[in-house]
Amino acid sequence: MSNLISPHNVTKDFESALCEYTGAKYAVVVTSCTMALLLACAWFKKTHGSLSISMPRLSYISVPMSVIHAGHKVEFRDEDWLGEYQLQPLPLWDSARKFTSGMFRPGNMQCLSFHTSKVLGDTQGGAILHDDPEADAYLRRMRFDGRTEGVAVKQDTFKEIGFHCYISPDVSARLLFRLSVLKKHNDPLPNDDYKDLSTVEIFK
Repeated sequence: MSNLISPHNVTKDFESALCEYTGAKYAVVVTSCTMALLLACAWFKKTHGSLSISMPRLSYISVPMSVIHAGHKVEFRDEDWLGEYQLQPLPLWDSARKFTSGMFRPGNMQCLSFHTSKVLGDTQGGAILHDDPEADAYLRRMRFDGRTEGVAVKQDTFKEIGFHCYISPDVSARLLFRLSVLKKHNDPLPNDDYKDLSTVEIFK
């Protein structure tokens, strides 16, 4: 069994293809954009401490939840956005509704969605585009229960509480194929009919 090729190698291939398409140095694929945002916010909690993070009041409900789960506070602002917006003051972007070639912003993290309704879509999936090698090691551990990839759980050491959000190889394979035939330029998706999150009691 030890000589078999890991089925998760296709996820590495998909991550490499994402980097080539978007211009990012690293791409960390997870189960959803929600989990991508949660892991990214957890990284900034680790490096910057707890912050007050500002986001548009018209957005998807899971975004402020990810901010709060990661240990930050959330506040809302008025912003007419399309495709992506920044979670200020962090160099972090919710790019769930944008996916096109060369989209990576150096020095930032951009969280993608591969939900079936998105430009590159399937049954699930998300990713963090970034260019920080230290963050990359952290994010890969965090998506895999705090484990080190390639190390048996019995031999591994654990320093932080992780999450269980690594993507299934079959989803990676389908997304890799769809990316291989995706056109280079894709317009941002129009916004959904979002609820005003500033009116939601649990965020007050």
